[in-house]
This record gives sequence, C-alpha cells and structure tokens, in this order.
Amino acid sequence: MNDFTLIRKNLFRKKMRAVLLIFSIMIAFLIFGALGAFYSVWTAGTSTAADNRLVTVNRINFTVSMPFAYWGRVQGVEGVTAVSHASWFGGYYQEPANFIQTFAVDPESWLAVYPELTMPDEQRAAFFNTRDCLLVGADLAAQYEWSVGDRIPLLSNIWQKQDGSASWEFNICGIFDAEDEKVPANYAMFHYEYYNEALAFNRDNIGWMVLTTSDPSQNESIGRTIDELFANSPAETETSTEAAFNEAFVAQLGNIALILLFVVGAAFLTILMIVGTTMVMAINERTKEIGVMKTLGFPAPRIFRMVLIESILLSLVGGLLGLGLATLLVTGAAASMAGFLPGLSMPVSVLLMGAALAALLGVITGILPAINAQRVTIVTALGKL
Repeated sequence: MNDFTLIRKNLFRKKMRAVLLIFSIMIAFLIFGALGAFYSVWTAGTSTAADNRLVTVNRINFTVSMPFAYWGRVQGVEGVTAVSHASWFGGYYQEPANFIQTFAVDPESWLAVYPELTMPDEQRAAFFNTRDCLLVGADLAAQYEWSVGDRIPLLSNIWQKQDGSASWEFNICGIFDAEDEKVPANYAMFHYEYYNEALAFNRDNIGWMVLTTSDPSQNESIGRTIDELFANSPAETETSTEAAFNEAFVAQLGNIALILLFVVGAAFLTILMIVGTTMVMAINERTKEIGVMKTLGFPAPRIFRMVLIESILLSLVGGLLGLGLATLLVTGAAASMAGFLPGLSMPVSVLLMGAALAALLGVITGILPAINAQRVTIVTALGKL
C-alpha cells in the first residue's frame, strides 16, 4: 500500500464529512469563478481602449452636455488626427424592460475614430447616406433577431420630438461587429442630424467627443490644450484617455472590485475556518493510528507530507469542481446576456488563479494539522490505547 492510497482512504474514511467539505469548497470556488468572469467582461473596456484615443466631456459630469460648436474647434487642435462626437439616447424597444444602449453620432467621423468596427462596404455606405439609419451591433441584432432592412421604433424616457412623440422610427441599414471579441457590439447608433432636428429641447448640444492623436506620448499635452480652449466658459471640459474614461464610467455604477473582494473574501474565510477546524479534528481522531505508523517506522516528515497532501487534495477536488461548474454557468449565461454583456466567457486567468487559490487553501488549512501530526510521540499516542 503506497502513500497515495493511504491519503485517499484517510480522506474518505468518513464519507459524509468529506462530501460536505468538498461541497463547501465547491460553492466558494463557484462564486469566485462566476464573479471573476463577470468582473473580467465588465471591465473589458479598459483593456480594449486605444492608446491614442482621448475622450472629452463636460467638467461637471459626463452626463452634462456641451455645445455642438466645440466639435469644430477641437478639429483644429495640433496633434488631433480625427475627432467625433456622441450623445446618449438610451431608449428601449417595445417595452421599458428591453433597454437599448443607443447613441446619436456623426457617422463618418465616428467610424474614423473607431476603425476596429467592421461591416460590409455597402452597409457602411448606407449608414453614411441614410438619415434614419440605425447601425446595430451584432450581439444586439442576435438578441432581438433583427436583420438589415427591418424598420423598428425605439422609445425614449428622456428625449421627445417636437411633435410631442417619444417614439423614434429607424431603418436598420447595417450590422457592425469587431474582430476582437472583447470589443462590445451590444449597442446601436444613428445620425446626430436626424436626432437634433427632431428634438423638442437641448438642441445643438453633444454629450462627449472622442478623438485620436498622432502620437500617444502627446496625449497629456493635447488634452490640456483642448481643456484650455474652453476654460472659463459656461461648459468647461475635461479630457482624459479612453481607458480612464471607461474606468470612471464603470465606477459610476459602483465599485465592482470591492464588492467582488467582500463576497469572495467572506466565502473563503468561512470555508477556511470550516475546513481548518475539521482537519484538526480529523487528525486528533487519528492520534493512535499515527502512533502505530511511527512504531512501524513511518518517519515524522513522511507523516507531515501525507497529512498536508490530504488537505491540498481535498481543497483541489472541491475547487476544481467549483471552477468547472462556474464555467458551465458562465457559458450558459453568455447566450442569454449577449446583448448586455458581450464577450462573456470564463477567462483562463480566472481558472488559473482559482486553481492556485485552491492549492493555497489546502496548504493553509493543512499546515497546522500536519505539524501536530508530525509532533505526536509514540508514548503519547499509544498511551491513549
């Protein structure tokens, strides 16, 4: 009988206890894997941001608009290669629960600053030349089973037309995607002019500007120059990198990283205490057996190693099961949430980190029982017979 057989038999000598411990660890790593995947896709905007792309918003808040005339003035700033603008439309399809991320943009300049967005040439031309065109992301089109040529209404809780209607009619003339699956394709865009001419209020204003620079090393000075253009004006600006803007936008929705830390941390601390206490009790139950093993010639380091491996094996079995279930959960959720969280998947980095944490959990919970087992003396152990 080799060491691994002894370890396996000791691990499952009380099957119910072993199953409950594995189940507890599995739940902890299920939470870790699922939240890790959601956090990864939620913050993907920072990883897909271009180094030479800047975003200019109203200094008060990015939800406050700026005059349309700012767009023309920024085009003349030295070092700026392309600049576009966007305005938040929001909106929903048929009922408020069907929320659609929609933006009013200048078509040609928008695709110039976002060259990673791809579509057939004829659809690109249609987007440029059709005033009521709605350019739809591939994930959004798949969610609602839209196709080119469909005519749909989008309703808005914010923007009304001059005739008092909140329903905006669009013709889907193109569907865009991106080669990088991390680039979102879960929103829609339409002509700013079509939007601005029909607005009942807040006309000739834009939400934010996006621009590209000729040299990323000049981003800071270019941003400063842009903000100085509008200093002491009624709508002062703040220019930052696209990555910084995306981080600020995510931060508006709450500190997801802190929530993740608290949830996963609480689960792990609970599991740590449960598994650690149970392992100490299990080793105490085996004091006599350890004494017999030492009598038969098992050296203390070998017993230490066997107990520690038993704890690590217990943690790895539960951890890998949990990560496997998390992968299945995320894969199942990806199809139904493609319109809200495109590119949702289980990152390899989360799986590797989870496996490492499972091993670490096994070491932490097993080190004290292993030391206690190593220190057991034959006289003390056999004296309990």
